[in-house]
Amino acid sequence: MKASIFVRPVGLLFVSRTNFPHSRTRVSFPQKVFFCQAKYSDSGIDGKFSLRVVSPTLLAAEKEEAKAVLTLFLKKQGLSNVVAARTINRSDAFVDHLVSRLHSVHKSRYLVGRELSTLEIREALVPYLETLLEEYEGILVDVVENFPKPPVEERSEENVQKQTVIENSVASVSPSVASSDSRKLRALARVSDISPTGKLPSHIVYLVDLGMELEAIREVIRKFPAFAYYSLDGKIKPVVEFLLDLGVPKSDIPTILTKRPQLCGISLTENLIPTMAFLEDLGVDKRQWAKVIYRFPPLLTYSRQKLKATVDFLYEMGLSAENVGKVLTRCPNIISYSVEDKLRPTAEYFRSLEVDVAVLLHRSPQTFGLSIEANLKPVTEFFLEKGYSLGDVATMISRYGALYTFSLPDNLLSKWEFFLTMVYPRSELIKFPQYFGYSLEDRIKPRYEIMRKCGVKLLLNQMLSLSEEDFHKLLKKKMEKMLAN
Repeated sequence: MKASIFVRPVGLLFVSRTNFPHSRTRVSFPQKVFFCQAKYSDSGIDGKFSLRVVSPTLLAAEKEEAKAVLTLFLKKQGLSNVVAARTINRSDAFVDHLVSRLHSVHKSRYLVGRELSTLEIREALVPYLETLLEEYEGILVDVVENFPKPPVEERSEENVQKQTVIENSVASVSPSVASSDSRKLRALARVSDISPTGKLPSHIVYLVDLGMELEAIREVIRKFPAFAYYSLDGKIKPVVEFLLDLGVPKSDIPTILTKRPQLCGISLTENLIPTMAFLEDLGVDKRQWAKVIYRFPPLLTYSRQKLKATVDFLYEMGLSAENVGKVLTRCPNIISYSVEDKLRPTAEYFRSLEVDVAVLLHRSPQTFGLSIEANLKPVTEFFLEKGYSLGDVATMISRYGALYTFSLPDNLLSKWEFFLTMVYPRSELIKFPQYFGYSLEDRIKPRYEIMRKCGVKLLLNQMLSLSEEDFHKLLKKKMEKMLAN
């Protein structure tokens, strides 16, 4: 039996309770939510945007973007991957509503043929989803899945228990997984669809001409299906040409797009270029953008709040403005590290060793991306077990911050064992911990063998750091001096 529906002037949709048991109370929802399909119809009545001006390809891409935003939002509310995926699978109508909302809010953009960037889509939808969460909280999933029908607010105890069992179990095969695979297959099909002329789609041909292998393109789409729907002239080509103008070698473009295809979904004028200007104000060397982007393509997709949070931390640790700029230029991926979960705990660990954190951050920022338990502590304990004091270890770190980036079993251990066979005292490693950064087979062993055969002794630093020419010059000088005596 259907509920009777009427609309009050205040703009809320109410469902009569007379035809429902009292234990299953229906809730009221904003008229703007559940009447959206009528508002956003092709008729364009009430001044709303007409979907006729949006191409099927763009519409499909925007649906994928909306699904990605909704999935991430649901996960942030505590839903597991499986439950979030299942909800998306049941929410086609709500996803259509999100896309319609984009068209309504940005009507003027579409009328002049301008597409929304990934960041703009996220910024338009997330606040709206947060509003729904605040209003419906515990039944948000019901709102999404049952759209445009009002969901049940109070469920029977039996249904609640069933839902709990479902959400706490992981099915080996679920409709959501099948739906996700189906979306990926549709996106992947665009890589191999042949046009009536017998050619691949233009955007695929363009990417291949840039040097991307078809399998690499497919791998990108498997990870990020929305990339398959990006238009060539509207999104892909403008970003590629912009990167080339920055000095990025054409050969580097495939690597950049593979690492961060989302770059093509970002507006150049409204997001990408302003973010670069913001980073330049923070100290990034604008002459090095080609190298910075190649080192860490996701840098330009982070929010300004995230960028500023990391920079504020660097200043807090005692780095100068000049050194902050150098760190961001040489190691832009430091932006990806969580300040509270990664950077600050690592700084506290090194402070416990009495290491100058500012110096270490400047010399070896990549060290702060390592795990304290899996990487840092084992290396510290290794040197302590070899008879070095905490003070010795602190000196070694300060002189060579990259020391902690080397694998203990694959690097440090074998070089330590060979060091013990040489004529140097252990204190030599405190003076020159860079020893561990040289290749054992290509540098350390050959140089030591030459020095031994010459019958002279060089400092560890001299033996390894000098160029080939200077190394032999010094050996000759030492030998002449020895013969003169």
